[in-house]
Amino acid sequence: MRGARIGPTVLAAVASTVICWVLLDAWTGQGNTAPPLPWTALFAMVALVLVVIAAGLPMRRWQRTDPSARQTMKPIDPMVAARTAVLAKAAAYGGAVILGWYLSQGLILLPDLVGDRRTRFFTALVAALAALALTVAGFLVQRWCRVPPDDDEKSS
Repeated sequence: MRGARIGPTVLAAVASTVICWVLLDAWTGQGNTAPPLPWTALFAMVALVLVVIAAGLPMRRWQRTDPSARQTMKPIDPMVAARTAVLAKAAAYGGAVILGWYLSQGLILLPDLVGDRRTRFFTALVAALAALALTVAGFLVQRWCRVPPDDDEKSS
């Protein structure tokens, strides 16, 4: 499996920002209010960041262990490692799309930052930072899931 790559991830974030901004601009231009920005979404995203990192920690521990000492460790189940890598890839791409959603919310609110709109803008900004953290956590855990080449492969 190929991991998430930075170029397509940035493209997903930019595309999501533009598409959501256009749709939100059309929606609010018709006199409708923008969708709510609940703080619970921020907490859920932080929880996702913690879950992704917690899933990757056994892989990191195994990677950092000396190869001779790995023989005494309990081996990592390949299915668990594969699922962790898929979770990390999904976190990277999903975080990028969610980042675009919250950036577009902030862009809609940006022209007129008074009263409640200012609070909503800062909520969108903090949520965008949490989405960025989810993307970074995905890339980090993906890196932890890489298997180093065997010594036999290095010599050939």
